[in-house]
Amino acid sequence: MHAAYILLQLLGTAGAVLFYGRFYMQWIASEMQGRSVVPEAFWYMSGFGSVSLLLYGVFSGSPLGALSHCFNVVIYSRNLVHIWREKGVLTPTRSRYLHSGIALLVLLGIILVAYTWTREYHNSQNTALSVQTKNWVWLAVGVFGQGLFALRFLIQWAVTELHKKSIIPAAFWYISVVACLLMMLSHIQREEWLYVIGLFLTLFIYLRNIYLVHYPRSTTSSE
Repeated sequence: MHAAYILLQLLGTAGAVLFYGRFYMQWIASEMQGRSVVPEAFWYMSGFGSVSLLLYGVFSGSPLGALSHCFNVVIYSRNLVHIWREKGVLTPTRSRYLHSGIALLVLLGIILVAYTWTREYHNSQNTALSVQTKNWVWLAVGVFGQGLFALRFLIQWAVTELHKKSIIPAAFWYISVVACLLMMLSHIQREEWLYVIGLFLTLFIYLRNIYLVHYPRSTTSSE
């Protein structure tokens, strides 16, 4: 049991480093170019980190954590599709394998999320009504925050599909700030500190990108 706990924590930590660390990598790239940019590695880190945190959420009994990482792999993969297409490396065979794999991941994710939420419901039946109410209210806050997180990527996806090029619009970062705060509050109530710390560490990155969107700077010296 102790070994299983250690493995679970390693899985969650690795996922958090990839998923939340992607924004620090993105920040460094933006600072180097003097404007808000998203490098290709961001999408790889997003995908692998998200799958790891999905599994962590399921095995640790976090319904919100599991829900947060169920569907977003679709957005990440579509951005990679456009990046690979722009590079000229997306063959029809690769495209079929990629979309088939993503479909299987999403189906598995739906099953795991349904299992996690069903387990949460049954476990809450043994607690006082006031405790149940508080738990579900804060989960609702988290779900709303996750809805905003999903909305930001839907907007980003729509803009990307429109331009046939991976693009991050300014609205993405504004929505990220609000969603991040709501998700943090929900996870704090459940003492799910891995998610809380990860979300908190990305808040500065969102604010910094908002600044760079409105005040881009030149990377060349004016002297």
